[in-house]
Amino acid sequence: MIDRRTALAGVVAMFGANLFAPIARAAGVPAPGIPPVIDQGPPSVQIFTAEQRALMTALCERIIPTTDTPGAIAAGVPAYIEKLLADWALPKDLKPIKAGLDALEARSQRDYEVSGAAATPEQQDALLTLAMNNRIPNGEDFFEDFRQLVITGYYTSEIGITQEREYLPVPGEYNGAFPYSQVNKVYSA
Repeated sequence: MIDRRTALAGVVAMFGANLFAPIARAAGVPAPGIPPVIDQGPPSVQIFTAEQRALMTALCERIIPTTDTPGAIAAGVPAYIEKLLADWALPKDLKPIKAGLDALEARSQRDYEVSGAAATPEQQDALLTLAMNNRIPNGEDFFEDFRQLVITGYYTSEIGITQEREYLPVPGEYNGAFPYSQVNKVYSA
């Protein structure tokens, strides 16, 4: 079975130079003073308030929702994000994430008169769209970093590797004429 660190190395290759710095550090890009393990134990420090954590969790599920396969929450993405940011992020890496969550919370309170976590899925999608289109302070930076965290957390989880994709440790022989109509899932190896 593939482990999370190996999957992270693949994500580094996929995103290349635009990778969110804590993901690169966790994948093994050398940096002095960084602890060697990312996937064991709880976060070393609490980085989110209860409101930020609730909103972050809700937004994770809006980026990768539950469909015919489990979504981001079932895959443990919120815990992954908190662990990654607590143990691998520098203070400058945390700033856009926390500021973005605070800005989205304020916008939700202003526009919908409810917390972002309690907003409807459509309202949460609208909040994410505001961030993506840079319609909140530093929204585009928040959205890009947050989206990378969610995608990386999901596709390096057991659910992402084995249920969303089809895991074949040795995919077998090459068949250059394989009919596209017989492709079920994207393979992850």
